[in-house]
Amino acid sequence: MTTTSNSGGEDFGFGGLHHVQISIPPGAEALCRAFWGDLLGMTELQKPEVLAARGGCWFRGGGVEVHLGVEQDFHPAQKAHPGILVHALHRLAERLEEGGHEVTWDGNFPGYDRFHTFDKLGNRLEFMERRPAA
Repeated sequence: MTTTSNSGGEDFGFGGLHHVQISIPPGAEALCRAFWGDLLGMTELQKPEVLAARGGCWFRGGGVEVHLGVEQDFHPAQKAHPGILVHALHRLAERLEEGGHEVTWDGNFPGYDRFHTFDKLGNRLEFMERRPAA
């Protein structure tokens, strides 16, 4: 854990990222389940009862947690995106393409192979894998 000193002199540490939230329109949970659950193979989590009434759904896989939250005035993220580390990046790309999702490779991130794609709602996603040390 990295310890940081803020301007008030108190120390705190970052422990990792718990989840990323991606916006979805009302009623899009079935599309999310098809993409995040069926296609990507993530496990759907039961939302806490107090939050379930808001709609949306949550998924977890390999230590990554994605929360899909309903936004009434939904607009898909075209630039903002999560950068999700994976193993077997090329196999994931094949799976996405087989599922009808365009994959755009980008070799401009030093030390990583990566591509961008969009979920079924048009949200931009980045998947990346560290290159083996030369």
